[in-house]
Amino acid sequence: MMIKSERLLITDFTPDMARAVHLGSLDEDTRRFLPDEVFETENIAAAVLADLIECYASAAGPFVHPVLSEGVYAGYVQLVPLADGGWEIGYHTVKSMAGRGYATEAVHAFLPVMMNRLGLNQVMGVCDAENAASLRVLEKCGFTRVYAGEALYHGEMKPVVKMLYTK
Repeated sequence: MMIKSERLLITDFTPDMARAVHLGSLDEDTRRFLPDEVFETENIAAAVLADLIECYASAAGPFVHPVLSEGVYAGYVQLVPLADGGWEIGYHTVKSMAGRGYATEAVHAFLPVMMNRLGLNQVMGVCDAENAASLRVLEKCGFTRVYAGEALYHGEMKPVVKMLYTK
């Protein structure tokens, strides 16, 4: 995959990205909002990348792709299948590149390509209710709030916001 936006390149993971993924996962926001996406060692990140790379050949997903800014790992954007047959968007920007609008730009570029590829008419966005930055990304990308309350999120019951994007 190769999606270019104004400032970003969304492509496929390669094994040599493990160090950047490992280091990019260690910030306090990832630990707080996405604890299952913290990779404490480069070897753990490499094993996860190997699994994600295998998924590119399948129609089942998940489809997780690195976001690069001037060739440097800035985070990822993903579509993940849900148990009900739907799909959920996800994204993360590494701490050193946060606050530049990269997540919004990546979702804007990625979402239409992947929705067309998978034949989707809608995609869900779910985030921790306290994650104001993630909520802003979804709002800027045209998602509409459909639920706010307690739900299972990354293995715990938490206050969440669910938002829906429809073509």
